[in-house]
Amino acid sequence: MATEESKRSAEALVAKFQFERILNQDEAGRRITLYGQADSQPALLILERAPFPDAEEYLSVLPANLRSITNLGNNDIYSWSLASGGPIPKDNENDKFADFKISMICPCTEKHIKKHSRQGYRFVTETPEIYRDKVRPFMEISREKGHLNWVYNIIEGRKEVEDVIYRTPLGRDGDEGFLMLPNLHWDRKTIEALHLLGIVERRDILSLRDLKKKHIPWLRHMKAKLVDATVKTYPQIDTDQLKLFCHYHPTYYHFHIHVVHVMLEATSTQSLGKAVGLDSIIEQLGSMAGDDGTGMDSISLSYTVGEASDLWTEIFEPLKNSGTASQPR
Repeated sequence: MATEESKRSAEALVAKFQFERILNQDEAGRRITLYGQADSQPALLILERAPFPDAEEYLSVLPANLRSITNLGNNDIYSWSLASGGPIPKDNENDKFADFKISMICPCTEKHIKKHSRQGYRFVTETPEIYRDKVRPFMEISREKGHLNWVYNIIEGRKEVEDVIYRTPLGRDGDEGFLMLPNLHWDRKTIEALHLLGIVERRDILSLRDLKKKHIPWLRHMKAKLVDATVKTYPQIDTDQLKLFCHYHPTYYHFHIHVVHVMLEATSTQSLGKAVGLDSIIEQLGSMAGDDGTGMDSISLSYTVGEASDLWTEIFEPLKNSGTASQPR
């Protein structure tokens, strides 16, 4: 067992560390390995952000004590910022190192609260019949509640115009128009955490379920343009360092494509039952029998769903309780 003296000695050694160079940093920027000297000996210092304390006395004063809050963008009820909470360098009275990435939703809804609350998850199978009879009507109702105002602001050039990396001129290409801009959860600096969004202009494709065989040329064209625009904007990235995928179910029911660096931390948003590769979608559409109207609405899809989500409480839990839900095979 460590003695009090050895504990104090170990604590003092950290403060003596003299930084020389970075050895490694994870793609999310939460863990970094430094090389340097301590007491004239080579040393490694591995720093990792600890979980936020859940003490009320800490959390109640945290927002008011953040410094140098810099807004990255805002759209409708959403805003994204960077802020400083760590030490101020001695040679500079102003903060220059943002160590907090902030997202704010105001006013938030009950749906936002459910989505961001800790909850259990279920793995469900959505058959073509469940999609047609239950899920598609659910999607359409969700769209009618004004949840897509921020998306339409981007498409119509009312918000985030300066952030757009690539777009076809609004309205020129009809149903094939689209644009690309950074996901505002990305800090715009950490290349290995790059996260962009390709958003289509047309409003009749709610999700990957609406994609048909006839859309294959458009999807291939869009993929090529998104990749090309990304590597031209960020020349330090090669084409084989990018992943393109769609979520099912997506956060919002307007078709969009995620473009991320392969080193981006594979959180639950890229896991089985959430992310579907764009190439896989194109390949699956191409292998389907039938005419150009055949599409992704004709297959079963399995995915995870939160127990607090409306998808579970309104559709899959009642189906399970009635004994009519399709179980994963």
